[in-house]
Amino acid sequence: MELTRLLRHTILPDWWVRRVFSRPLLQRLESVIATSESVHLGELRLVVEGNLSLPDLWRGQTPRLRAIDLFSQLRVWDTEHNSGVLVYLQLIDRRVEVVADRGIDRRVGRPFWDAVCRQMEDAFRAGDFENGVLLALTTITEALREHFPAPGDNANELPNAPLLL
Repeated sequence: MELTRLLRHTILPDWWVRRVFSRPLLQRLESVIATSESVHLGELRLVVEGNLSLPDLWRGQTPRLRAIDLFSQLRVWDTEHNSGVLVYLQLIDRRVEVVADRGIDRRVGRPFWDAVCRQMEDAFRAGDFENGVLLALTTITEALREHFPAPGDNANELPNAPLLL
């Protein structure tokens, strides 16, 4: 376990996440996700997390492993077309991970998701959290629209509201 990582996660308060992702921004992101899902058969889930728990830190849980855990817990894998996508933002570690279900992942591949993550991380380094997330959602929407276009009425299988942990 890295001492500086442990200190960052235990010292920074939970409200720090809410300062970066305010209620109005979360509402805009929810609207963007709902609009996105109206044009494809995919399901998007955005999770923003500040502090990891002490046991998770002690075990050395990486942002990637945390994203995979959340992908399972939130049942993003359980969509009709195997086209669920989890966008996970670990703010204290300043890491972004995207975990996609096998249907969409098979079509776009890991390099696509890695590029989306790096775009967001670049924007975050510049302090532009809102545009970083919006750019990622737009990029993912285009991929889902191309590979899973919505033929008409599209059931909403997962909540659209971003989840703050």
